[in-house]
Amino acid sequence: MKTMRNPALLLTATALALSLAGPASAAGNETATIKHDEIQRLLKAHAEQVPADFDSFLKQVKSETDNAALQTAIDGYLQDKPLEGADFVNVYRLLGLYTRLHYGDDVIALLDEMVAINTAKHGDTPQHQNPGIKRFGELIKAKADAFGLEFRNIDNRIFEVKLPGSTDEDFGILTHGDTVPAAESWTLDDGAQLDPFEITRKDGKLYGRGTEDDKASIAAALYAMKTIKENDVPLKRTIRLMIETTEETGGEGFEYYKQRNELPAYNIVLDSGYPAVIAENGFGTIDAYFPREQGDGDGPLITEITGGLATNQIPATSVATIEAEDPQALSETLKAQGEAYTKAHGGDFQVTSTVEDDSVKLTVKGKSAHSSKPDSGVNPVPRLAGLLAASGVPFQDNHYTAAIEYINANYGLDYHGDKLGVAYSHDFMGPLLISPTYLELSDDGLRVAVNVRAPAGERSPEELAKTIREKLVAYAEKTDTDMQVEVEISDWMLRDPKGAWLQTLLNIFGDTTGLPADPVSSAGSTTAKLLPNAINFGPSMPGEDYTGHTSEEFKKVDNLMLDIQMFTEMFARIGNQERLD
Repeated sequence: MKTMRNPALLLTATALALSLAGPASAAGNETATIKHDEIQRLLKAHAEQVPADFDSFLKQVKSETDNAALQTAIDGYLQDKPLEGADFVNVYRLLGLYTRLHYGDDVIALLDEMVAINTAKHGDTPQHQNPGIKRFGELIKAKADAFGLEFRNIDNRIFEVKLPGSTDEDFGILTHGDTVPAAESWTLDDGAQLDPFEITRKDGKLYGRGTEDDKASIAAALYAMKTIKENDVPLKRTIRLMIETTEETGGEGFEYYKQRNELPAYNIVLDSGYPAVIAENGFGTIDAYFPREQGDGDGPLITEITGGLATNQIPATSVATIEAEDPQALSETLKAQGEAYTKAHGGDFQVTSTVEDDSVKLTVKGKSAHSSKPDSGVNPVPRLAGLLAASGVPFQDNHYTAAIEYINANYGLDYHGDKLGVAYSHDFMGPLLISPTYLELSDDGLRVAVNVRAPAGERSPEELAKTIREKLVAYAEKTDTDMQVEVEISDWMLRDPKGAWLQTLLNIFGDTTGLPADPVSSAGSTTAKLLPNAINFGPSMPGEDYTGHTSEEFKKVDNLMLDIQMFTEMFARIGNQERLD
């Protein structure tokens, strides 16, 4: 059993810790901490030969650098002296570099194992009974045991991994191992066919379901904890990694955990973006239900319309299947109308019409996206509805034609709620987002789900939901449409952008990347809302398209290496700094 270093290595000067926690550092210490350019130089210098342990890495860095501040920090750490100010930051920044260099390939290998396990919800089977979730928990346990970490399975709802500190205080790290569903194969823009449950490395990207949301974060966090454990790095607070299994389907797993476990007073969630997300939109769904109708008349009959695989996923394609007496003639008509409709509405999607047996397959191909970022995709669902509604084809009335008119009349191609009459925007959090995403036919009828991302506004989430429902009920009465409407919108999150733990995260991101490091808002919705003093730190990089939930989800290798580096530094600094408030 290894002996831990002297706990006196924890930062003893609170004022210096707070001054170095964020970008607004004290002038006398600002130049003493290593930043982006020096980090890049160190990475390049040590990429080919990384020592087997952190102490040896520190000695190697010391022998090769002319940075006096860095040499001082290294000497202090190796001699078990108390670390203060810039020395405290520099040692744990080097720890992040060491983890990235030493374990980068291992993190990718673990991510490959994780992606191979399908952890999406299947039908009505609860996630805690999902074989994929059980397998994922077994993998996490095996890694935790191998890394010398404490593992606890909370009834397949939460997989908890702990690295104990020297006090009774925990800080929480929350992420999730479940994913949204994926099609059997993905087709990239260049025609490449990919298996979503197998890592494909292409052009510096790691393609696969869950690579960005959130399995890469789990793999990086586990290796960050492993590094701290095996190198006897002192730790004041216990790191409690909580891996959720139901985040994509309502979060009941975390609610189950909360009822049985005391939560840490401060928490960091690895499920959104950098530099640090302090505000999140409320998440909601507008559900409209249309009873089945057999069709009335002699015209073409729409027998199926497909949407996405989940309510929080904008699909890549939407397909209508239409029976007709003369399918070839109908196909030609819809093809011509599709070309005109595409040209009239931006030209950024494709419409194709083919004949299969006695049916026409009308396909609108857009671009998949996370429903919190509809502007990064092209939603085919309202485009298909708009094309069919404007076609002039005398379709037989049924549940699908009712849904088409409903989508086109109340949402159209707008995703801010303008057509519905509920649009608004928040100065920091941005505009309301509303996107039709999902259609599901059951024995009882057709469900059309519309995803809602609501920023803080003059109305509460309950008031907004009530207003939307009233407008849709009025639409149904005016058009004599037989439909039932349910609207639920959860509360938004808007944190006060203060606190030493937040400033530490901003400092880590800014110094590491050289990019601006100010708190941001996200239209996404995570379990950060359910935790005290919780903010998101990664994994999505600012200015880059978020690919989670899409049919081409990937994680850039360079960004994963940054995650490993920054998570390690974050664990060590948050785990040791004297104050978090």
